[in-house]
Amino acid sequence: MLATTTELAGSLTDLLPRLWAFAWRITGDRLEAEELTQKTCLCARKHVGPGPHRMRPLCRLYTIAYRIWSDDLRSRSTRERANATPLADSPAGPPVQRGQHGAHPAAPDPSSDALSQRIVAAVDQLPHAQRIAMLLVAIEALSYAEAAHVLDVPVHTVMSRVARARQALGRTFAAQPDRCGKHTVR
Repeated sequence: MLATTTELAGSLTDLLPRLWAFAWRITGDRLEAEELTQKTCLCARKHVGPGPHRMRPLCRLYTIAYRIWSDDLRSRSTRERANATPLADSPAGPPVQRGQHGAHPAAPDPSSDALSQRIVAAVDQLPHAQRIAMLLVAIEALSYAEAAHVLDVPVHTVMSRVARARQALGRTFAAQPDRCGKHTVR
């Protein structure tokens, strides 16, 4: 990731708000985002050194965070099955609930107005794989190659997921009335 612990400490100060916002978007819960951010920073500190293919530090942090979150989801799912309780999470991913717990000062609440709420609801309805790919490319501005690395999938898979997510969002908003109550057909 970074050559030295000093470089890591220096860049984390700048990257922490974006890392926390990413963690909040994938967990859907502010307290879980705090925990995931802490775990990611600890893991990043353990893995100081040059990263693969000169990857940007932020992309490396997202990779670590996503893998920790995925592992935690699998562990939770396994424990729930072992306890013979019905699994609450669908194969499409966990339901994301917005607006829980205290706000982080560096990340604005994406649910602050009506349009934002509609967009968040539409994105939350996407299948898990499409939602995460769209988040990385459209919101976090990672390249397709960087998003593919974070998700550990081929680049064309990320491109396909983002394209399908955009199509689904386009269909969702084309079918909904605009501000004046008129249905728009494009």
